[in-house]
Amino acid sequence: MSVPAAFASIATAFSKAGLGPYHPAVARWPGTPAYDDGGSITTPGTPIAKPCMAQIAAATQKMRTEVGYVDKDVALLVLVTTIDGELDTDATVEVTAGPHAGSYSVQSTNKDSMATHWICRGRAV
Repeated sequence: MSVPAAFASIATAFSKAGLGPYHPAVARWPGTPAYDDGGSITTPGTPIAKPCMAQIAAATQKMRTEVGYVDKDVALLVLVTTIDGELDTDATVEVTAGPHAGSYSVQSTNKDSMATHWICRGRAV
């Protein structure tokens, strides 16, 4: 078992027992629409939704120095092995339970050094 998988397994187990900070969430993307020659949408994009586990925390000092930071931005931590694929700034993450339930647009993404988390700057939407 990899370090990210082991960490996610432990963090998820503690959180499901009510002892951890991670909560069920869904990462959502709008999909990519098809356009005709005149620029009109001919087929809307198929929305994509991927379940994951996320934690909301105070924005880091690094996030506070990023271009576009606003005072209400938060640190959005998503366990890497709980989401199928990459997380990017086209996504919105909906935290479906817990004290910070709500939807957050992803403003920036990075992985921590052990690749256990996506460390994102999120903004409530």
